[in-house]
Amino acid sequence: MAAPPVPTGDEHPTREAVAARTGSAPARFARVQPQIPDANRNERNKVFIENADELVFDEQRSADYQVLRGNVKFSRAGMFMYCDSAYFHPESSSLDAFGHVRMTRGGGEEGTSEILHYYADREVAEMRGNVVLRNRNMTLTTDSLDYDMAANMGYYYNGGKIVDSRGNVLESEECRYNTRTDDATFDNFVTLNNPKFELSTRSLLYNTRSHIATIIDETDIYSKGSERNHIRTNSGFYNTSADNGTLYNRSVIETSDERDMVGDTLFYDRREGYGEARGNIVINDYKNKTILDGDYGYHNERTHYSYVTKRARARITQTIKNEYGNLEEETLHVHADTLRTFLDDDSLRVVTAQHAVRYYRSDVQGLCDSAAMSQRDSIMNMYRHAVVWNENHQVVGDEINVHFNDSTADWAMLPAGGMLSEELGENYYNQLSGKKMMAFFENKELRRLEVDGNVQVIFYPEEQDSTVNKQVAAESSHLNIDLKEKQEVDKIKMWPSVTGTVTPLFLLKPSALFLTGFKWYGSLRPQSPEDIFDTSLDPSAVSAPVVGRRRSVSTK
Repeated sequence: MAAPPVPTGDEHPTREAVAARTGSAPARFARVQPQIPDANRNERNKVFIENADELVFDEQRSADYQVLRGNVKFSRAGMFMYCDSAYFHPESSSLDAFGHVRMTRGGGEEGTSEILHYYADREVAEMRGNVVLRNRNMTLTTDSLDYDMAANMGYYYNGGKIVDSRGNVLESEECRYNTRTDDATFDNFVTLNNPKFELSTRSLLYNTRSHIATIIDETDIYSKGSERNHIRTNSGFYNTSADNGTLYNRSVIETSDERDMVGDTLFYDRREGYGEARGNIVINDYKNKTILDGDYGYHNERTHYSYVTKRARARITQTIKNEYGNLEEETLHVHADTLRTFLDDDSLRVVTAQHAVRYYRSDVQGLCDSAAMSQRDSIMNMYRHAVVWNENHQVVGDEINVHFNDSTADWAMLPAGGMLSEELGENYYNQLSGKKMMAFFENKELRRLEVDGNVQVIFYPEEQDSTVNKQVAAESSHLNIDLKEKQEVDKIKMWPSVTGTVTPLFLLKPSALFLTGFKWYGSLRPQSPEDIFDTSLDPSAVSAPVVGRRRSVSTK
């Protein structure tokens, strides 16, 4: 139906002249009373004229519509339409309304515009020019809105926005809004502005009653204020009232403390500043070159506290000196039942590993029940069932503390005693035990050993032709050993008194081969980064050596 020109009041400047030519006068009414006052106002698709200051019907100009001016009011099944002037089509119960158009429906719904075209047969209202649609939950503004009243759906296609009762402002090029369910679908250049964050995407579902956004396309959510963070996702839900979201499909949270959190499923609470992740989770700490991963993870960006469980792993990138003195990066792979990172009182990073700890780096491997690594003193503390391997060396103790200088071990201490062993082959091992041991390293090689209390030594010195034909066994209270490059012994000092024996190999009894508590744990040693997940490499199989009496112990 093509709309007639807007009735401005000047469209009939010669009505009297027209009437004279046709021999009749146009019908006109002063002050229109309600049309059919006793009719059923709820009759479907029927529009009633309720009021107008003037009604004109000019059969010569148009036989199918009436012109109404001044305080015009229509009704249709509980809906009311107001305007300054209108064309009304009685046969189709359709109308064209102009000037201060206002439309109201039950439940507090109200729409205003400059022009309204209403088609009763389709129950569609076309609102044009400065359109505003309001209900109890939102205000929609646009320049052009099509409103399907039967389906309770409003559509705009040329840009518009919705502001809900929480102050969320949603803008897009296109939108479909259900006035009954308060569900909206936004498409093309979609933004959601909240006092605390801004969301941008290509398509978004949103409910103005629950204030929940349903994410269905690639979406970025940037925080506002001092705590800057960023969410990247393509699936999930974001509750703008509670300021939290549940996200899927490997979504990413870039936290305000320079970490990334990724998982199959993520829950993020911006108000409290923490995130939880489930399924193949990754927490990447770029600043400290540390990656935590596992099947469940947690991170608090305000306290800087993280932990992962269920196949938990830490990958810590360290810069070390290679054998040529050049710097290169190595990765320390650590597995435990639970891994945590946090900041101490001086804002220095601490990493802890609890239960069934296994770690691998190309130059060093180890097992223990639990461990802690701190930036404060650059020490890795290993507790209970602890064992460390480096090349053909093994250190066993109930507690082992390793100090790192530029990520390279420069000394290790066994404060509660332990044993250092070196595998020589053919079932021979150099062995050293004592109540307290200190080892000093240079370029990844052992350079000095200091042992105090109940010192016991078994070693097999090489002859000039690199053969071994005797065993040296000794005991004292203190021992110092200095070594040259390639682990060659330079000096040995034992004091205050020394007892010992030198025995040719062919005279050795099996019981004299090993110190008390000696065992070589090579079968438990991780051989690759993947081995840290091997549950057969069980730290509980490691026994702290007994410092003191020498006896025969199986190497199996």
